[in-house]
Amino acid sequence: MPVLNERKKTILAECMLLLVTVMWGMNPPVIKLGLQYLPPLPYNVARMLVGSIVAVLVLWLSGRYRRPTRKDLWLFARASLFGFFVFQILYAEGIDRTTSGNAAFMSCLLPLFVLLLNRLYGFDTINRAVLIGIACSIAGIVLIALGAGRELSVAGKHLLGALLVLGAQGGYAYYTVFSRELLDRYSTYQVTASLMLITTALMVAVSLPAMYAVAWPDLPIQAWGSIAFSGVFGLCLGNFLWIWGAGAIGTARASVFNNLTPVFAVITAYFLLGETFGALQTVGAALVLGGVYVTRLRNRRPFRPADSRGANAPGAGGQGPRPS
Repeated sequence: MPVLNERKKTILAECMLLLVTVMWGMNPPVIKLGLQYLPPLPYNVARMLVGSIVAVLVLWLSGRYRRPTRKDLWLFARASLFGFFVFQILYAEGIDRTTSGNAAFMSCLLPLFVLLLNRLYGFDTINRAVLIGIACSIAGIVLIALGAGRELSVAGKHLLGALLVLGAQGGYAYYTVFSRELLDRYSTYQVTASLMLITTALMVAVSLPAMYAVAWPDLPIQAWGSIAFSGVFGLCLGNFLWIWGAGAIGTARASVFNNLTPVFAVITAYFLLGETFGALQTVGAALVLGGVYVTRLRNRRPFRPADSRGANAPGAGGQGPRPS
C-alpha cells in the first residue's frame, strides 16, 4: 500500500473525520427508529454485536493481525473498560434522564476531556488555535440547542442525566486518547476490532437478563435495519475512521470534529423530519465549522509514521512519535 506524504495524509484524515461526523449525525434518527421496538440496553448490545462481527471480519481479510504482548492486552482492556464501555453504558442512561439540549451540550465537552488527558499524560501538544477552535465549537453547540428550543438545565431531575452524559464523554475521551497509543504497534483494523470485541463482551455480561426478555424473532425489518445501519456505519466504520484520524492528526484536533455531529443531526432532521433550522442554529453551525477551521490554521504538521509499513494509509498501524 503506498505511503501518503504528510500533507495528503492530513487532508485525508480530516476528510475521513468529516465523514464520521456525517454518519454520527445521521445515527440518532436511525437509533430512535430501532428504540421503538427495543429497550435501550438490548438495542445497544445488538448493534455492538453487529459492529464487532464486521470489525473482526475486516481484520481477518486485512491479514494485519499481530499477537498482542501481555502489557498491550492490559492497555486494550483499559481503553475498553474505562473508555468505550463507560461511554456506551453512561450515555444511554444519561440520555434517558435529561433533556436533548443538556445531552448536546455535555457531548460537546469531549475536546476538553481530551485536552485534560493529553496534558496529564503528555501525549499531545496543545496550542492557542486548538483552544480557540474548541471554544468556538462549544459556543456553536449551545446556540444550536437554544435555536431548536431545547432546554438547557442541570436543576432537579436533569442533574443526574447531565452528569451521566458528562461521564460518558470522559469515557470516550479516554478511549480516544489511549486507542491512539495502540496505533504505535497495531493496525487500525486490529485496534478497532479488539476494543469493540472487549466492550461487547462486557456489555453482554451486564445485560443478559434484558436480552433474554426480548422476542428477537418477532422484531420487524425496521428494527433489524436500524441495528444493522448503526452497528456497521455508526460503530464499526465510524470508530475505525475515528481511531485512524485521531492517530493521523492528533487527538486534540480530531476531538473538535466531534462537535460537528449535532450540525449534521440538525440538517438531517430538517430534511427528514421537517424540524426548523432558524437563525440561531445557522449562527451556531457557522461557529462550529469556524472552530474546526481554526484548528487547521496552525499546527498542521501531522505525526510522522513510526515505521515504513505503509503507516500513512488507513488501516496501517503507527502514527509516529508523539511531539515532545
